[in-house]
Amino acid sequence: MSESAEDLDDHGDRRLPPGQAARTARHRALHYGPVPAFRPQKWDFRVMGATEDLGSYRWTWQEFSRLPRTDRVSDFHCVMRFSIPGVRWSGVRALDLVEAAPPAPEVTHVMAWGEYGYSANLRLDDFLREDVLLATHRDGAPLPAENGHPLRLVVPHLYGWKSVKWLRAVEYMTADRRGFWEERGYHNLAEAWREQRFFHQEEPGQGPPL
Repeated sequence: MSESAEDLDDHGDRRLPPGQAARTARHRALHYGPVPAFRPQKWDFRVMGATEDLGSYRWTWQEFSRLPRTDRVSDFHCVMRFSIPGVRWSGVRALDLVEAAPPAPEVTHVMAWGEYGYSANLRLDDFLREDVLLATHRDGAPLPAENGHPLRLVVPHLYGWKSVKWLRAVEYMTADRRGFWEERGYHNLAEAWREQRFFHQEEPGQGPPL
């Protein structure tokens, strides 16, 4: 990740999005439900929904591990008002995933699905940003279990609940649909630099009705 003067404050530190109260190198992992067990022989990852050829795609863990790898350094912003600067992630770019499993031309959004049916929706343009990864490693080591091992989505410019842990599938959609927290009062878009935290902040057109 390259830094510009706009990314830094008057002291040369990375700027925080509005409303973020603290930078921290460590934090307690936050998630809904128990940490799932990883069984590599049974694990798979799927792309489904409105694909270009109307089919679905599936990778075993061994097959997914052979996809092209990319390293990225990005800040992580939690809706609970803390940020973690300079996290080094490694994994598969969303751009490379979409090249391997193309969406239909009319796709506008994706739903990221995690274990236990957890989900988070994203606009396709957000999903296809250069720094978005399906990450398997953090700071040079495999993801810890509580941080999403073996696979999590990393969407640096959105609040952390959009970076789905224990990722198992991506669904291409031709219309928006709210995910787990978006149905429970969180902002549909979740842009950290616009402080889009909660449903009551939404403007017309920013999400489907609750």
